[in-house]
Amino acid sequence: MDGVIYRGGRLIPGADLFIAKLLEADIPFRFLTNNSQRTRRDVATRLRRMGIPVHDEHVYTCAMATARFLARQRPGGTAYVIGEGGLLNALHENGYAVVDKDPDYVVVGEGRTISFEMVESAVRMILDGARLIATNPDPNCPTEQGLRPGCGAIVAMIEAASGARAFSPGKPSPLMLRGARKALGLTTDQAVVIGDTMETDILGGVQLGFKTVLVLSGGTRREDLADYAYQPDQVVDSIADLDPTRLAAEFGPPPLPLAPPASPRSPARTARREVVLTSDLT
Repeated sequence: MDGVIYRGGRLIPGADLFIAKLLEADIPFRFLTNNSQRTRRDVATRLRRMGIPVHDEHVYTCAMATARFLARQRPGGTAYVIGEGGLLNALHENGYAVVDKDPDYVVVGEGRTISFEMVESAVRMILDGARLIATNPDPNCPTEQGLRPGCGAIVAMIEAASGARAFSPGKPSPLMLRGARKALGLTTDQAVVIGDTMETDILGGVQLGFKTVLVLSGGTRREDLADYAYQPDQVVDSIADLDPTRLAAEFGPPPLPLAPPASPRSPARTARREVVLTSDLT
């Protein structure tokens, strides 16, 4: 979201108008964030204070994706957490207990109060059998004062010390993007990812077959595109250059091919053709 909707504490010009058009046209959407510190309610409240009238359900965080993944893998499990309120809240909502001894998982997110003692404890728990989870692989996080170490940087230290490799359900993982698509009730052909980062937003969309739009209002420059084997479907300066209804027209699913007219003397062939069309629609 930082670099697409706002930069630090300032709204990107035109972002509020773009969201207003989505709401007016009744086009479903989600804000996807790899920041695990805040709950979805915190994020929605911040957006409303910036002038974007959204609700909690419009927000989908990597903490939510992580907690839902763990709840499917090991229902009612336990976790030692290096992170803050958004991650703790998501785990509790999905039936997990947060412990400081013998956890099923060590779960790492962002945080400003992380200590070396916490890292030491995490390493020992992993060596004793706990599995390592990272909410996202981002090495840094943008702030109004500049970059600070992100989840990826913190978990890299734990990986190096323990020899374990973390699994991450956050962007660009298909777990998070597919979860958001399903929550919206959309098909793959109907989904468009708008982001400012090639390694997370655009890569995740490309891997799932979504249409992708790169905005240059964040950390990616146009000349950076030559460094990547994959490319977005569209590149714009900012979200203000996009129109939701035009996006729907450009990136909407292609129409189904029309079946040739059936011969009245071949009812069996007509029946088979109808079955195929039904299968395609499904």
